[in-house]
Amino acid sequence: MEQVDCVVIGAGVVGLAIARALALGGREVLVLEAEGAIGTQTSARNSEVIHAGIYYPTGSLKASLCLQGRELLYDYLGRHGLPHRRCGKLIVATHARQTETLAQLQAQARANGVDDLVWLTREEARALEPQLSCHAALLSPSTGILDSHALMLALQGDLERAGGLVALKSPVAGATAGPDAIVLEMQDGMRLAARSVVNAAGLGAAGLARRFAGTDTRQLPSPAWAKGNYFTLAGRAPFARLVYPVPEAAGLGVHLTLDLGGQARFGPDVQWVEQPHDLTVDARRGDAFYAEVRKYWPALPDGALQPGYAGIRPKLRGAQGLLADFQVLGPDAHGTPGLVHLLGIESPGLTSALALGEHVARLLQS
Repeated sequence: MEQVDCVVIGAGVVGLAIARALALGGREVLVLEAEGAIGTQTSARNSEVIHAGIYYPTGSLKASLCLQGRELLYDYLGRHGLPHRRCGKLIVATHARQTETLAQLQAQARANGVDDLVWLTREEARALEPQLSCHAALLSPSTGILDSHALMLALQGDLERAGGLVALKSPVAGATAGPDAIVLEMQDGMRLAARSVVNAAGLGAAGLARRFAGTDTRQLPSPAWAKGNYFTLAGRAPFARLVYPVPEAAGLGVHLTLDLGGQARFGPDVQWVEQPHDLTVDARRGDAFYAEVRKYWPALPDGALQPGYAGIRPKLRGAQGLLADFQVLGPDAHGTPGLVHLLGIESPGLTSALALGEHVARLLQS
């Protein structure tokens, strides 16, 4: 049986950030990735937005790690010369009765430590974005965009220079926690003993956590998958900044984001699915997109939206319903030394990745 100091399961952006932090801290790290390339699931199928930390419950991991991660991320991207842009974002109230929600968001942001939001009147917002229709807006100057693939390659490079290794096509079937090591059972029959294991398997993390024999799995939440469909805009983008409506249940509404080439895309919507495998975009869902987008961009032409791509958000259900926060479960939660599960790492997971890396490294030191 092969033995290694530390195994990270999952080579998405969060798994790579955690592995990098552990390797830079002097740990021997092996990353096991089920797919044939790094970052092929949630990390590659999102809006690639650097979030400011506005929406999340005060005191939550999402709030604290997003704020910390945002600063770490901008610094990392700048030092490594990685593509990104601090383009800013407008959160818009499209009618008068939403202004109260907008004010609540501003108060929530302040409570989270986000103190740079600017309240804009209709006229002030239109001066920035002439195509925008709104009653009022919040400007978030700290919001930005990045190339998530370039970030993941940089994290992998740091990991490997620190002596770590990524093993592709290496799916983990389950594990058994013993007194001296956690033994991983690979799908090919191989067994691997590790002193520390981090389950950062993304969409599969919640299911995999239940297959760790010898650990307390009674309080583990159940996975719930929210598919998000994106549609791209044919032609030139009408906005220089990102545009978000006020939040909706399970998501942030059908918003407009930009890639670094200036291409506009709209989404994601919320489509609850039973399994996280179908990533096709049904063109018929575009009908609802037109109605939502025209609330803040009435000039959206007919036929301008094209099916783009879809991603799956790994949400969680507990005894009281959907859980609002990341679940980073260390030994205090399940009783197994050296084991950390990361469950429900959806947005703002990309923004929080470097902060999550430091957080998990601290958990494994204690």
